[in-house]
Amino acid sequence: MSVESSTDEATELWLQWLRAHQALRAVILSDVTGQSGIAEQDLTVLIHLSKAGGELRQNALASTISWDRTRLSHLLTRMEGRGLITRTKLTNGVQVTLTALGRDTLEQAMPHLSDAARRHLLDRLGRQDAAALHRILKALCVPR
Repeated sequence: MSVESSTDEATELWLQWLRAHQALRAVILSDVTGQSGIAEQDLTVLIHLSKAGGELRQNALASTISWDRTRLSHLLTRMEGRGLITRTKLTNGVQVTLTALGRDTLEQAMPHLSDAARRHLLDRLGRQDAAALHRILKALCVPR
């Protein structure tokens, strides 16, 4: 029996989701990076810091974006060196704060992200399918 003939509905759905995710991620990030010059990792951190009011504990940030703390620490060191964030050592952790340059960088990138997501995702789905996808993704992101 070949792998193709034994693929069940759940596996096929997973594979379709994976292909769609990879294709959309690649084209959207290509557009955003090409127009704004900001890398995906930096954009992810800046967005989450902004959504949190401009600052988060480093451990909370790692948890929020589901990254290993070591990976995040290395990225934050580079971002701090470029002036996008600052880190402050506290007695029980590290506070990560968005700088004015970080805010400006994010504000310049967001229209490109919004435009790319609209063109490559929302415009291809239509209003009803986009609403359904939003509900589905929200349901899938609820911790079990």
